Amino acid sequence: MRERLAALVLAALLLPAGVLAQADAEQLRTAKALFFDRQYAEAREAWEAVRASGRGPDAQAALYWIARCSERLGESERALAGYGDFLAARPADRALVEEAKTSRVAVAVKLAKEGKTQHVALAREALGDPSRTVRYFAALQVASLGPEAGKPAVPVLKEILAQEKDEDLVERAKLALLRVDRAALEEASPAPPRRASGKAREAGWVRVRIYEKGSARAKVSINLPVALADLIFKSLPDDAIADLRREGYDARTFWERLKNTGPAEILTIEGDDGERIQVWIE
Repeated sequence: MRERLAALVLAALLLPAGVLAQADAEQLRTAKALFFDRQYAEAREAWEAVRASGRGPDAQAALYWIARCSERLGESERALAGYGDFLAARPADRALVEEAKTSRVAVAVKLAKEGKTQHVALAREALGDPSRTVRYFAALQVASLGPEAGKPAVPVLKEILAQEKDEDLVERAKLALLRVDRAALEEASPAPPRRASGKAREAGWVRVRIYEKGSARAKVSINLPVALADLIFKSLPDDAIADLRREGYDARTFWERLKNTGPAEILTIEGDDGERIQVWIE
């Protein structure tokens, strides 16, 4: 047994460094492939193996990917702890740090909405982060908790309105302020004068925004004039109109009512991979 151990040690000493590097590269490829194939349980095991190797930044980054696998598996508490472990390791990769911070905020808010309000503190803490990306994302997430819990996000949302030029980001901040503090929105962005008749301003556009996970900026933006949307909606086939009626919508009068509601969020959809679709009218 002693002779066999000595032989193994000698072989390891004589083995070219490139062979070891190749083994590590294969390990990384496997872990990444499993994750992007959505085999999250297997991917987590693979990333844990990378972490166990204990070599440099790859082992450090593995903590992030382990947490992300846990998030995809719906293990939110474990994911939250995992992102915390990654950040506690003080990694040098700034992009991955921002991803971990925004992911941790998203998970904390998700848990808070499920009744585990002790996690709100983590999301609020991110409102003071030096990274603008993290700070803005945290403000939008915290605001989604509603008027009372979302109040701490108001200063950052007003900062977005005052400093940002990105139209999509500004629109999201306006919607968040509308949800949390309408007075703050009116103070930061005065509304146009109302018509003499006293009727609400008619809406002019349907806005659609698609956001990747952890991003405060839209990947896809669609702006459709209400007049065109109205025409498309009223031109739906009879069977589609019947389906809508069964869901409680009257296609013939839907847009007339909607155009007079003023700015309002209509729909938010969360995708399986963390992407978000928002639709509103203004």
